[in-house]
Amino acid sequence: MTAAGAPASSLPVMPGRTWTPPDPYDLRRSLLVLRRGPYDPAFRAEGDRVVWRATRTPQGPATLRLVAGASVEATAWGPGADWLLDRLPALLGAEDDPDAFVPRHRLVAEALRRHRGVRLIRTGLVLESLIPSILEQRVTTEDAYRSWRRLLKWFGEPAPGPGAGLGMFVMPDPGTFARIPSWDWHRAGVDGKRSAAVVRAVRVAGRMEEAAAMALPEALARLRAVPGIGPWTAAETLQRATGAPDAVTVGDLHLPRIVGYALGGEDGADDARMLELLAPYAGQRYRATRLVLLTGVAPARRAPRQRHANIARL
Repeated sequence: MTAAGAPASSLPVMPGRTWTPPDPYDLRRSLLVLRRGPYDPAFRAEGDRVVWRATRTPQGPATLRLVAGASVEATAWGPGADWLLDRLPALLGAEDDPDAFVPRHRLVAEALRRHRGVRLIRTGLVLESLIPSILEQRVTTEDAYRSWRRLLKWFGEPAPGPGAGLGMFVMPDPGTFARIPSWDWHRAGVDGKRSAAVVRAVRVAGRMEEAAAMALPEALARLRAVPGIGPWTAAETLQRATGAPDAVTVGDLHLPRIVGYALGGEDGADDARMLELLAPYAGQRYRATRLVLLTGVAPARRAPRQRHANIARL
């Protein structure tokens, strides 16, 4: 009997799976690219060893709990639990090949040594990364994160199992996104251009999700066929959905300056210069920029970052 007086055999047994990663392995930093701000309702980290995810799979919503140790112990709840667990190794980076990367700069070599346990993850879910990437277009990350939180809490659903008790939410399904009225997009701080791009994407959700199984050039083309999805948004999406090591971000406000400063010792680099500096990493340019960002090396900001007006208050 349990402490509550119920037979142990009557308690539900939740689906679980164990994956033994290579040594070393950094669960938190590998998955942190999925977090959209410190208060993301779909992502929760407890120290370095425990990560929670609330997600919408092709089989329905699910909550996933990951505990790092000698092996990663995974437990899942909800209709999408089996789908998540079937793909657990890919999510955690089992399909990544860090040994294919050869550092060409001292700073990158040091970053690789210090962060050897960081692997490129693969969710296999395109809309989950595409929609928040669209929200991040042309606004500060703080504003985009706030919009993402509001949309999940207003139109999503509580995460299955213990996720709901943690205040976690699963993002809305494509049909719900398509039916959000213009005034609620406005209340969430999302302008008409970005909301229109989200609606166009969810209306062809199946076509978008197919990109997860495509080679990088074809996947980029598939996403960019939707008006409002440019090279920046497509790359940011595929980095997470497919773990493509060469899905380098272009069109970013800060990344060219950071890469130029870290790899070339210069300030003011643009996209063209960044790509020149990354040329020795062809095939691995996303991994190279990820390592650069992990160093924290960056030029001083020229001026305080200007925030956009909060359109939800206009």
